[in-house]
Amino acid sequence: MGDFGSGIITVLVAIVGVAALAVVFSKNAQTPQVASSFFGGIAQDLGAAVSPITGNTGNLGLGTGFTPNL
Repeated sequence: MGDFGSGIITVLVAIVGVAALAVVFSKNAQTPQVASSFFGGIAQDLGAAVSPITGNTGNLGLGTGFTPNL
């Protein structure tokens, strides 16, 4: 790609990084709610993935209302 292409990619990554930080740290950001929703979804996915082994239904008690019919 060469030095020119590498420089362009570096600048584009920097711009996206600054934009992401601005969104996360803005006064109107709902970062805790987004993080809670994201990690709650991962926990549910893991619970559903191990449910055939553990015999659980995949509901980890997070209050999201997701209970798969297995």
